[in-house]
Amino acid sequence: MADRRLQVFYTVAKQLSFTKAAELLFMTQPAVTFQVKQLEEHFNTRLFERSHGKISLTPAGQLVFDYAERILSLSSEMETRMQEMTGGLAGPLSIGASTTIAEFMIPRILGEFKSAYPRVQPRLVVGNSEMIENLVADHMLDLGFIESPPHLPQLKNEILCEDELVMICAPQHPLAQSTSVTPKQLAELPYVSREPGSGTREFADQFFAKHGLTPEEMNIVMELGSPEAVKGVVETGLGFGVLSRATVEKELKLRTLVAVPFRPRLTRIMSMVLPKEKFRSRLLTTFVDFAAARFNNPAKAKA
Repeated sequence: MADRRLQVFYTVAKQLSFTKAAELLFMTQPAVTFQVKQLEEHFNTRLFERSHGKISLTPAGQLVFDYAERILSLSSEMETRMQEMTGGLAGPLSIGASTTIAEFMIPRILGEFKSAYPRVQPRLVVGNSEMIENLVADHMLDLGFIESPPHLPQLKNEILCEDELVMICAPQHPLAQSTSVTPKQLAELPYVSREPGSGTREFADQFFAKHGLTPEEMNIVMELGSPEAVKGVVETGLGFGVLSRATVEKELKLRTLVAVPFRPRLTRIMSMVLPKEKFRSRLLTTFVDFAAARFNNPAKAKA
């Protein structure tokens, strides 16, 4: 119910960028600019200073921002409480997930939850862990699933499960018959990597650095934005990749890829992040408990 102009202004103010706000709101940049201009005309004052390609809040803009944050939060809480009073679990549920989780883990959970609560309307936003974390912190999403520890202090982190990263390669790769592989064995070999900002890339970089190899010292021949893209390139024999074992189950059965564990093992924690201060509705609480149970008991999720 909150004024759309206020929602758009708030997003621009949080990002300090019309371009980023347009991406997050799934709007064109001219449409975002128009909404902000309308709000400025309504208050008869400028809300942003524009200088040298950058924007900042004017004193009036800061005042509107402070009120907008409270208004939007209360509006969301009111909508949720009214839905809970007038029926069972229902309403929109905005979820974010990093690419690996979105492609290989969360779809079945969302399907089961929708079957149990048909009046819920889940919306899934997919991006790398950094993007999802920022969207949750900006209250653009109700919660997020990420593959790396959260970096923002305003987020609450709930650990879900452990995930193993492995070296993947084509069957004809020199290391395909190995029972395990060390970071130093990979130092000079062509490396097909995930993009910076992804949880998989962050963990791989940390792992290699711990063993004396910086990203600059790795022979990265390509950076790609999804596990599927990495698998597709690695299958051609161009180089090796580092992915979650959960993402290559199909390829291992078809024998188009080989997965070799690291020595020592490379594991990470899958996490769920939520804003610390945001009102948590019964719908959100129910979904959080539902998802946590499925991550902690994968066999139940596949049943």
